[in-house]
Amino acid sequence: MSTNRKTVETYLDGFRRNDHAQILSCLTEDIEWTVFGHFHLKGKAAYDEAIEGPGWLGPPQLDVVRMVEQDDTVMAELRGVVPTPDGTATLSMAEVFVMRDGLIAERRAWVIPVN
Repeated sequence: MSTNRKTVETYLDGFRRNDHAQILSCLTEDIEWTVFGHFHLKGKAAYDEAIEGPGWLGPPQLDVVRMVEQDDTVMAELRGVVPTPDGTATLSMAEVFVMRDGLIAERRAWVIPVN
């Protein structure tokens, strides 16, 4: 497994547990995170504040459907289940991780609720 892919796997593991330190250790200082249709942020401090999604009552269960890598980009298709005040939300996600020196420099995400 490549260094970039290991970083993404470590990141996802941290996200599954809301382990801020583990997540942040995978990011560059100038990280950019876009969830299309929802938000765009820059920097580790802003990222740290957004780790728990709005309306989430705990960490998500994330399952990797597939992951591919080309050059400095790792792409993952994910399925997620998140506890919410109304029960749980099931999500389908496409994630693009742009890497720099083995760390995530940019994360682009498409998150779609699945009924």
